Amino acid sequence: MRHLNTILFLLLSLICSAGDFPVMSKRVLSCPLPDGNYLVTVTIGSKKRAASTTVRCESRRLLCENVATRKGEITALSFLVNKHSPVISATERVKIKKREESKLNWDDVLSLEITGDNPAVVDIRITPDTLSPTIYLCGNSTVVDQDEEPWASWGQMLPRFLNEKIAVANYAESGETASTFCSALRFKRILKDLKAGDYVVMEFGHNDQKQRFPGAGAYYNFTHTLKTMIDEVRLKGATPILISPTQRRSFKDGRIQETHADYPEAMEALARREKVTFIDLHSYTRTLFETWGEEGSKKGFVHYPANTYPGQDKPLADNTHFNPYGAYEICKCVLHGFKEQGILTDYFRDFNDFDPAHPDPVESFHWTESDQIDTLKPDGN
Repeated sequence: MRHLNTILFLLLSLICSAGDFPVMSKRVLSCPLPDGNYLVTVTIGSKKRAASTTVRCESRRLLCENVATRKGEITALSFLVNKHSPVISATERVKIKKREESKLNWDDVLSLEITGDNPAVVDIRITPDTLSPTIYLCGNSTVVDQDEEPWASWGQMLPRFLNEKIAVANYAESGETASTFCSALRFKRILKDLKAGDYVVMEFGHNDQKQRFPGAGAYYNFTHTLKTMIDEVRLKGATPILISPTQRRSFKDGRIQETHADYPEAMEALARREKVTFIDLHSYTRTLFETWGEEGSKKGFVHYPANTYPGQDKPLADNTHFNPYGAYEICKCVLHGFKEQGILTDYFRDFNDFDPAHPDPVESFHWTESDQIDTLKPDGN
């Protein structure tokens, strides 16, 4: 604890030595800490000026955005943040991919990104929390915390809508299937920390349908793997939640075309059989994308003309992966599912409900981009 206090003193000194944040775009602060959950309290505002502050943590995990404070207004915001490393034991580690080695989610420090149009931070305090529940996320590129602009997922938006009484630990990774998620020891790493009262959310199907080997298929390898994961979660006294995959942006005559074969149906059947909470994100995103329309839906995906980002000499036209606006809206679909199923609603913050047929207008969404930019497409499709 003495070491932790020293770290916190150095972190606070770093912030306070600069005084009030000047007009700037962003600042990242990192604090070496053991794995675990931490209550992070960020006091924002300024006695000298009005401000607008956004806070993200680790791999661009959104905590709050565009919080406006008047001149002289000081307010404290608290969040429960999970920090984890690949270490399972002295002899085992998660088999992270080469591309993941630089991800902030997997390093030895807890990172906070202070950004916004005109950010102002007075103080940051970090306290260990060993009692509050955690939501563990399992999935692929539509769930993972994407480090770089312009990519994003619903998983990294989820903490924005939850209060400081629950943490989100995102173990998803681009390109993963249910079985490769387990063989890479990602699920075993979750089980190391999983405790009674926690939740494990599983969204797979996007990449599973492309597997070709004896026993592969929606009603054999896929559901068998998910059933094993459900059993392991329940043995720990935690609650499993299944979420069907997001739709791809695949239109014909104004309607979304089904591209996931029978994987969503297989997952729903498993949920009924095992009496597991099931969120039909497959249906919600069909409604959302069709409401946007074939052309309008591009605004939720990584569709950008050439030269939008440095070094991007060709247009980006990805019909699977979302930009921050799309991820934000899909996260609201997930929360809508939680509310419909009567789960996790005690932890909602700034969320009442959402109708996928009436999404928020893109004009109302304001996102201050991070410095980290990479136009290379994530794994999976």
